[in-house]
Amino acid sequence: MEGVIDAATRDLLTRSAGIDWTVTEFVRVVDTRLPPRVFLRHCPELASGDPRTPSGIPVHLQLLGSDPAALAANARQALSLGATSLDLNFGCPAKLVNRHDGGASMLRDPHRLRTAVAAVHGAVGDTLPVTAKIRLGFADRRLALDCARAAEDGGARQLVVHARTRNEGYRPPAHWEWIGRIRQHLSIPVVANGDIWTLEDYWKARTLSGCPDVMLGRGALADPGLAPRIRHWQATGERRPSTGWPTKAETLLDYAATQRNILPQKVVVARLKQWMNHMRGRDSEAARCFQALRRVTELEDFLAGLRASMTPEAPALTA
Repeated sequence: MEGVIDAATRDLLTRSAGIDWTVTEFVRVVDTRLPPRVFLRHCPELASGDPRTPSGIPVHLQLLGSDPAALAANARQALSLGATSLDLNFGCPAKLVNRHDGGASMLRDPHRLRTAVAAVHGAVGDTLPVTAKIRLGFADRRLALDCARAAEDGGARQLVVHARTRNEGYRPPAHWEWIGRIRQHLSIPVVANGDIWTLEDYWKARTLSGCPDVMLGRGALADPGLAPRIRHWQATGERRPSTGWPTKAETLLDYAATQRNILPQKVVVARLKQWMNHMRGRDSEAARCFQALRRVTELEDFLAGLRASMTPEAPALTA
């Protein structure tokens, strides 16, 4: 998800009703207080004084780190810049992050996890809600409940649980029933996460976990219409059809339109490919388009290929 969940993506994904709140990409905290520009780069919505997407959906600022003092200092910095909620990332499975004692590496020691959460909570008091995200463990699930309790004991007001261990990465299946075991032992709200790609997945995740709420990650990128479709189903019991490729391609074109004057064109192309990579696993037309455009590096050529792919009778793309 890193590199793709920026302010423009948050804007696009929240234009239709469905998402109640969003989270930034993580701000990496090592051993010093970061300057305001770092926070504003990850969360430009802070500049408004009330971080929300243009549609009014709250944006939670996420920190990733392990040093309690540094986390506390950066929590205070975030508070001074106008953050209204802080989320702590203990779920990132990336090898580079884990080698540097961040993300899911903290799941090996519940005491350290609790200390980190408590440091942030102590730094902001009751001024800002502190939330956390974990996985079911690092190598195995033996400490899943201990880590969840550590987050709660440290002062987290809500816990998102990705239903796999770090070593399981993103390999199916997601163990939603384990989230249910955790939820039964906590007094704070627990949110289910992991492998929610469809309405059926959403219902299974809710049923097996017992959680009333879910968090969408890759599923929201793969199908930007998933959250609105879930919301419609909640409200009416009616199933809307899955989002077609032309609508998904239009979202990518909208993203490019907002970013092409902000980022270098090759960076925009790279992010479009990253987004399409999430789409292609469950959409044959997206896969066809991705395959045709994967070697294209010029933005105008890439956008022309996207537009061509939106026409049903269009000839096969070549690149």
